[in-house]
Parts: sequence; structure tokens; C-alpha cells
Amino acid sequence: MELPAVAPAQVVPDAAAAAPPPPRQRVAAGEEGDVLRAFADSANRHGIGGSVSAEDRWATLDAAMTQRQAEYEGAAPEYTSGAPDEIDETSDPVSKEFYDFYRTPRGYSPRTTTKPTLSSNIGFMNFYPFTRLDEISPRPVMFVAGTEAHSIEFSHDAYARAAEPKELVEVPGAGHVDLYDREELIPFDKLLSFFGKL
Repeated sequence: MELPAVAPAQVVPDAAAAAPPPPRQRVAAGEEGDVLRAFADSANRHGIGGSVSAEDRWATLDAAMTQRQAEYEGAAPEYTSGAPDEIDETSDPVSKEFYDFYRTPRGYSPRTTTKPTLSSNIGFMNFYPFTRLDEISPRPVMFVAGTEAHSIEFSHDAYARAAEPKELVEVPGAGHVDLYDREELIPFDKLLSFFGKL
């Protein structure tokens, strides 16, 4: 059975119509909380620092839809981006940082990959995680980001979009993945104080 061709503009699920999560008294999000925004809004839709053009987005969607049809017909998935399997002296700092976590005992697991499939780009581009961010209010929200994280712009964006009460904690010297496991950098005092106000 062949699926009908679908234009990229027609593949737009209404993410905002999804039921909101159950109420929580407080919400804290670290760098990992920004991954979906990074993928959805920046890495795929706009790029870090706005580096992805509209033409690039259409090319990505076209490639993803072609791959999705190929997978439906039995082709193997095609993987994109993610942490590199190897690095060298010419690798960029973000690749080195992700390799240091995901390809070493710090964060490596033989059961997972950091590489999304090409066909999943359609879902990522059509997912808008900040659509209802302001609805967390009046519950307090805290964003935690490393000052050296390439993704700090996502935390700044989330903070700007959130309604009060809100707090942004920037951890000096911390990169994107440092707050996953570098206990000496994780601001436990701020987190304990934030959640201690329950």
C-alpha cells in the first residue's frame, strides 16, 4: 500500500490541543529540559543563533518525508546529528563536549543512541514545547543553565517566555552536559531552597 503524498505544510499536529500535565507546585528545568526546544525550535526550525533558513527547513522536511516513505517500504532508518562516534583535534567544542559525555563511561549506554532518525525531524519541527509555558504560572519555575553551554540561549528564551514567578540560575563555567553529572557544578543549594519552599 502506498501512502498518499503529503505536503510539508499539511503535517502540522496541534500540539497545543494536548491535555496539560497535572498541576505541580514547582517546576525546575535544566539543560536537558531544553533539548526538545533545541531540537524542535532551534536545531531544526531555526538553528542555533538563527542559522537555519526557510529553504533549509523545507529541504530537511522534504528529505525526512522521503525517508519516512522509504522506511514504510522497508528501508532501514537513517540517523542524523547527535553525539559523534569519534573526535579529533579538529572537532568543534560542542562535538567534543557531547563525545566526552555520551561516548565515555560518564553517559554511554549500549542500549541508546543520541542520534535521532531523519524521519523524526517532521515531528520535531511540528512540536512547539513553549506554546503553553506561561500556563505554569502561578506555580514557580526555575531554569538552570551553564554559562558555557552552547544552548544557553534556549534557557534565556524559556525564561523570557515564562510568567512570574520565575528564576534563572546560571552556573558559572558549566557546559551543556556538565549539569547532568558534575556534582560539584550542580547548584544543589539553589534547587533545595527552591523545592524547600513547597
